[in-house]
Amino acid sequence: MRTVTRQEQLWAIVLAGGEGGPMGPLVQQWLGRQKPKQYCAFVGTRSLFQHTLDRTAHLVPPEHIVTVIAREHQEEACTQFDGRAGMVILQPANRGTAAEVFLPLTYIRARDPRATVVMHPSDQFVYPEDRFVEIVQRAVWTAEWLTDRLALLGVRPDSLDLDYGWIQPGRALAGSDRPYVWEVNAFVEKPSAAQAQAAMISGALWNTSVLAVKLETLWKLGWRCFPEMMGLFERLGDQIGTAAEGRVLEEIYRTMPKRDFSAGLLQRVPDQSAVLELSGVLWSTWSKPDRVADTLRQIGKQPAFPMEYVTHGGPMPTNSSATASVEAVSCDAQ
Repeated sequence: MRTVTRQEQLWAIVLAGGEGGPMGPLVQQWLGRQKPKQYCAFVGTRSLFQHTLDRTAHLVPPEHIVTVIAREHQEEACTQFDGRAGMVILQPANRGTAAEVFLPLTYIRARDPRATVVMHPSDQFVYPEDRFVEIVQRAVWTAEWLTDRLALLGVRPDSLDLDYGWIQPGRALAGSDRPYVWEVNAFVEKPSAAQAQAAMISGALWNTSVLAVKLETLWKLGWRCFPEMMGLFERLGDQIGTAAEGRVLEEIYRTMPKRDFSAGLLQRVPDQSAVLELSGVLWSTWSKPDRVADTLRQIGKQPAFPMEYVTHGGPMPTNSSATASVEAVSCDAQ
């Protein structure tokens, strides 16, 4: 993979706090135990989490990677960093995707309030990875050009998948050349079949949740959309680096509201968003067994798990695209 030029104020957030969702039964049957899907190697020898770290490391140095993990998954995650741990933050509790985003953002803000931030979910498959990194870099340039907007990556759909969120592009933004950067007319979360069909016909894109943004822009949008949550993170930010940091983290999560980042923030701020198409890349969130099988079929790879664990419930799909306190922790390379 080619290395993209790194910027001094560019940081990356890797979101790895999920529990596994519908992939849990397959993982249990395959491995004989529960393991969050992002830490599983469904093909080859590297997990989705490790591939995410690989891609991230081509954009920013290890010390600018901030990874959020669940406290109970610390041991599992720390075996997979391969020397790229950067800053690892133990999530006190699952309080939804909004808190998962703004917790690491609080730590970055304490160190570099003028930062540009790239957000990477850790449960996504992308191929080829060098093409993906190039387009993420374009999103970074977009965020630094349009400093008041979030720059998201969208994928051209090839099926009516009701689990994905959709982005309705508007006009090409003045000053953007082909491939264009578009305004966002609307975000559609959890659509009905009719809404998804209408979105697909109108040219809407699947929302990958991969985005680049100026930190202070996202911080202001957090106050606009989640004021009761942001006050708690402001309190934490004031204590980072002090003896009270761990205690305050524990305290704020006792009253932290559970909010969804996409539904609670993105849907409310299409006027402060932009979208770039993730073209020339096979992309999927591996949140269901049939998606994993379908993706591997497209690239001609055999899964690491027995295929009957996917097919026993029905036909194969057709082709379509530790401590009491909570603190930043370090993981030794394994």
